[in-house]
Amino acid sequence: MSIFKLTVVSGAASLLVACGGGSVTPDPARGSLVDAPATVTTLTAAQIDAATASSGLQAISGKAKCDVKVVSLNYNTIGVKAEAANASGVMLVPTGTACTAAAPLLAYARGTEVSKIRTLANPADGETFLLAAVYAAQGYAVVATDYLGFAKSTYSFHPYLHADSEASSVIDSIRAARNAAGTVGASLSGKVVLSGYSQGGHSSMAAHRAIERDNAAEINVVGGAHLAGPYNLSGSLKVTTAVGGVQFFVPFLVTAWQKVYGNVYSDVKAVFKAPYSDYIESLLPSPTLTYTTLVTTGKLPGASGETPNQARDAMFQSAFIADTQTNNNNAVYLAAKKNDLTGWNPKAKTLLCGGLGDPTVPPAVHQQVAAADFAARGFTNVSSVDVDAYIQATYGVGGKAPTDPTSMAFGTYYGNYHGGYEPPFCAAQAKAFFDTVK
Repeated sequence: MSIFKLTVVSGAASLLVACGGGSVTPDPARGSLVDAPATVTTLTAAQIDAATASSGLQAISGKAKCDVKVVSLNYNTIGVKAEAANASGVMLVPTGTACTAAAPLLAYARGTEVSKIRTLANPADGETFLLAAVYAAQGYAVVATDYLGFAKSTYSFHPYLHADSEASSVIDSIRAARNAAGTVGASLSGKVVLSGYSQGGHSSMAAHRAIERDNAAEINVVGGAHLAGPYNLSGSLKVTTAVGGVQFFVPFLVTAWQKVYGNVYSDVKAVFKAPYSDYIESLLPSPTLTYTTLVTTGKLPGASGETPNQARDAMFQSAFIADTQTNNNNAVYLAAKKNDLTGWNPKAKTLLCGGLGDPTVPPAVHQQVAAADFAARGFTNVSSVDVDAYIQATYGVGGKAPTDPTSMAFGTYYGNYHGGYEPPFCAAQAKAFFDTVK
């Protein structure tokens, strides 16, 4: 049984995937509330316990100590050119007689999504419930952004894996949570911890970097736990084997960076093969389609069981693939370098977490590279954790990862690894880490 489900598509997990210098006075509009915060529901501790017990998550989360108020937020932020924009999200407020102490605030960033209408202000959302069970029900206040271009955001596109705007969305969600706190009955301690999974791991690390560089006087970050994130984007472009879910991630990344930078390509047909070139620039995120229906309707490859390499080769021009892999002056590679998250200097304690068997965001390409970068520059406040042993013991065949790539067990195991199996174990590692710094 899957402990937690984010999204799994066609046998491949489908989740993937910093601002100016010196402490400055923030723009008062940033983080201000567009709408009054709205309480969606309150999850009781008993309800949370019933759900975690039936799913198996309780072995990781523990029993709930608090009820959790689910609050919808819509707040002002900025776009990729520092223009006015808005983003929505959720605030999870611990409540109840056992949870009256001032709470640390977890600012969380979610994984890759292709459905434009998805919001974390939905108590039935798997990622939202994980946050409620692991953190909010244990006494942490949580704020989680939907990002630019999703849900209530009127921004014209989602700048996917663009570090600066990811950071802005997270930073302004912190301000929004503080602005909403009095209205929704939240008491905040002033301490902030940062986390995110997959794309969110990239976002939370980008926010961590930006806050310590620019906003340290305003936001007291005491720890960052960045989970299964693609921190080494430029390095990933050099890998010749495509990752699971490539048909979602790479088109999203390439078209988003074209909108951000304007120079990734001059002709979409030089990058994408027909028929994808006809509509790919406006496909993601989709107002009507999901991971599954993007594939089943033929908008993206995968319905015929293509391997990641086959899916990539069906979509992209071979010359484009070759150039991104070999040419250090390739425009996509140069954009990736701008959004890499190595080479910065974390002041707060930092945790990196992932599973060695992750086929979607391989630790050897991302987590291990980031950890080695920090270690090589003498940062002893950064630790790196591998949860693969827990995943194998829980979901493997006889406690081991399946090895026969032609077997159903192999497809099930690795198809669920990134989107289903890995998140709860890394969340538990993050919670234990935050308990030492809060």
